[in-house]
Amino acid sequence: QVHLVESGGGLVQAGGSLRLSCVAFGGAFSSYAMGWFRQVPGKERENVAAMSASGDRTDYADSVKGRFTISRDVAMAVVYLQMNSLKPDDTAVYWCAAGAASDKPLGFASRYEYWGQGTQVTVSS
Repeated sequence: QVHLVESGGGLVQAGGSLRLSCVAFGGAFSSYAMGWFRQVPGKERENVAAMSASGDRTDYADSVKGRFTISRDVAMAVVYLQMNSLKPDDTAVYWCAAGAASDKPLGFASRYEYWGQGTQVTVSS
């Protein structure tokens, strides 16, 4: 069992930055792929960013490429999502997720067994 605890959400003006953090309790952190997802009302949950268990591969949604960066601190069992140049369209509930390493695409929600509680990010114009 892995328990994920998120923080860092909030309200920010367009063009600003936020950094989301996700601390993983239990399990072997370095053995899990990590992903960030978001969802707004009326739309499907989408993968924003993901990192392979080894940390050697990352994946980003086209809408956030060049603006968001996923990273991790293995020693502290923390995964981050640095969000820069935020836009109102980035407003959503964001979740971090952890899943055992596999050959499945990192962006597939079904590959992740453990999910955080979600944190609201609101970007005002």
